[in-house]
Amino acid sequence: QVQLVESGGGLVQAGGSLRLSCAASGRTFSAYAMGWFRQAPGKEREFVVAISRTGTYYADSVKGRFTISRDNAKNTMYLQMNSLKPEDTAVYYCAAGQDSSWLRIGPNEYDYWGQGTQVTVSS
Repeated sequence: QVQLVESGGGLVQAGGSLRLSCAASGRTFSAYAMGWFRQAPGKEREFVVAISRTGTYYADSVKGRFTISRDNAKNTMYLQMNSLKPEDTAVYYCAAGQDSSWLRIGPNEYDYWGQGTQVTVSS
């Protein structure tokens, strides 16, 4: 089992940047496929980006602006968010799925979730 804790959210002006972190417990972090999702008020949880041993996959809405990375030695995943827009405002969640051999796009494909961190982009 793994526990996930997000951090790094906050309030930023449009065009600004934030870096989110997702710290994972346990010693098998590298064995997990990871992802970021977001949920805005009144909307369903939305896929943002995924990472696995095979590579990365971004939602079209964030492609070219967001970058996912992971440091297996630190059991931490990151989401660098640049050129932020007001429509990026949401609670951002990190997620982990057992078996890192494939990319996971749907929320039901993940086994563990963090509590979320709020990102607010002002216009």
